[in-house]
Amino acid sequence: MSRLSRLAFALSLCLAVSAPRLFAQAAPATQPPAISNAAPIATAAERAAADSPRTTPAGATFTIPSGWSMTTRGPMVVLEPPEPDSHLVIVDVPGAKDSDAAIAAAWAAYRPEAKRPLKLMQPQAALNGWEERKFYEYETSPNERATVFGQAWRANTYWIALVDATDPTFEKRAAQFRLSMASLRPKGYQRESFAGKKAHPLDEKRIAMMKDFVASGMQQLGVPGVGFSLIDGGKVVFESGLGVKELGKPDKVDADTLFIAASNTKAMTTLLLAELVDEKKLRWDQPVTEVYPAFKLGDAATTSQVLVKHLICACTGMPRQDMEWLFEYREATPASAMKLLATMQPTSRFGEVFQYSNLMAAAAGYIGASLTYPGKEPGAAYDEAMRTRVFEPLGMTNTTFDFSRALKGNVAQPHAEDVDGKLRRARMDLNESVVPVRPAGGVWTSAHDLSKYVQMELAKGVLPSGKRLVSEENLLARRAPQILVGEDVSYGMALMVDKRWGIPILRHGGDLAGYHSDMIWFPDHGVGAVILTNADAGAALRGPFLRRLAEILFDGKPEAEEQLRVAAAQRKAQIAKERERLVVPPDPGEAARLATRYVSKGLGELNVTKQGPNVVFDVGEWRSNVASRKNDDGTTSFITIDPTLDGFTFVVSEREGKRGLVLRDAQHEYMFVEEPAKAGGS
Repeated sequence: MSRLSRLAFALSLCLAVSAPRLFAQAAPATQPPAISNAAPIATAAERAAADSPRTTPAGATFTIPSGWSMTTRGPMVVLEPPEPDSHLVIVDVPGAKDSDAAIAAAWAAYRPEAKRPLKLMQPQAALNGWEERKFYEYETSPNERATVFGQAWRANTYWIALVDATDPTFEKRAAQFRLSMASLRPKGYQRESFAGKKAHPLDEKRIAMMKDFVASGMQQLGVPGVGFSLIDGGKVVFESGLGVKELGKPDKVDADTLFIAASNTKAMTTLLLAELVDEKKLRWDQPVTEVYPAFKLGDAATTSQVLVKHLICACTGMPRQDMEWLFEYREATPASAMKLLATMQPTSRFGEVFQYSNLMAAAAGYIGASLTYPGKEPGAAYDEAMRTRVFEPLGMTNTTFDFSRALKGNVAQPHAEDVDGKLRRARMDLNESVVPVRPAGGVWTSAHDLSKYVQMELAKGVLPSGKRLVSEENLLARRAPQILVGEDVSYGMALMVDKRWGIPILRHGGDLAGYHSDMIWFPDHGVGAVILTNADAGAALRGPFLRRLAEILFDGKPEAEEQLRVAAAQRKAQIAKERERLVVPPDPGEAARLATRYVSKGLGELNVTKQGPNVVFDVGEWRSNVASRKNDDGTTSFITIDPTLDGFTFVVSEREGKRGLVLRDAQHEYMFVEEPAKAGGS
């Protein structure tokens, strides 16, 4: 997922990740209002034994996550996870002139010594009783590894939510941060609920409303093509495409146009496992090592705890650690992907927090395939198992894992903005990294085909012919909550169960370079939907799409249009702000200090080539132009900028007298150290 896709995802959840360290303060000209004339009296810290509702001194409600501590100092509530390096702070600022003054007062109350320049302030859509919401992002430097932002929300008075955290803690506890922030509501606010309501039929008028909404979203966000469908009463009532497969070309998207559905693959992988449970080839509660003795994680204690259902529950403490397979996939195989798991360590306790692991999901598919076709190469076994046990029975005749087959046919091409915000056709090379781990996200499918999968879910495992594909018991077992994702949202076995509006909504999304998708169904109402997009901006369409569908079905508050408008504005503003500090082509003096060849133990080679003033970082599997950026701590970063490859940030460093580059995800660090060029090479 590109940098901007990650940002859109974060903002949609009332969270945002700046690139890293503690302590922040806005610097508006407005004098901050005094919060209190007297020194605040702090309460003793309370540690929550379970997720628990709480009320601030002025009456706002929120939830403190399990294992977190809470201290109240006057009008300020400080929430601290088990790691003391991070905080979520809720402050009531009455009488503030505006949001700038309110957020300055909140920082002054929390950490008056903190000084950090404001990077960007962006309006957010009104939500949950908050009449005005603004998001404040602060400048950080990569070596700080900090996540710092603020939310100024107003309902009669200003309420402020500040996040001052380290990257590792924020990522692994993102679901708990999300729980507290999403649950923060004004005193007396009554949540919207669709419980007990009958869904309106998706008739011609309502279908037209959804089409118009998708078309508007495409135009506002800059998405060339969308395939989508609507299901009502278990039957497809609409399936088609809007827009074009490739920017600048006339070929239209239709219901059969293929897109990479990415992580939607995971749910289909667990459908295969459910069939195997029916056949008693495995059990959900069976230790994985009993059915696949070679299975191993970096931590032996965790390995021994992992049951079959845990392979795909995002609850084992295994973090999102994707760099290894995003960089080193040319020679990778399903077998090598399985071995890679053995090098990885959990970063939280088993069952403690939601942490999403693509490699664990890949293991689930390959283990299921090994039971279906013993002795067969894992990738071939998985492809055949999915074809014969899932795709063919469902009638998903065009769905495939074969990139070459997909790209020769009716296919949508990927797109993303370039460094200046101009929409471009993007390359496919980064997406090929999913091939060795394809049970986690490698499926190519269409709105027509994916609708058949959703219909089967709505029919609880029964095919249109009346034949049962999978037992209702084991189909539904995949929906049982395994770990909390946010307020009223849990993760089962590769399925999100969302009850925020008082009714269950099942869904899963998918994100790869230039492709973002979602599949949704309302199991109690026989309604479903599929949306597949061919641009990174499509990630920002999914949340409003779900909201608009719910509004149309249940006469919900009209929020989706505003969510869409705000999402489009946020995206454009973020691109422009990021561009301000990038030097493109990179600063020639900084570029001259780069070595020609670097090597990382975990991520392989990186070769630096110069084409006139341009500098290209080439990792073998993919290559991208880079920009330079001078960070506030005096360091220099080189950042990839090609569409869909943007956002990989390499910080200039040194190790034992050799030139180096440091690349990080939120919880891991990879060091590239200069090495002599290979004989005969660059």
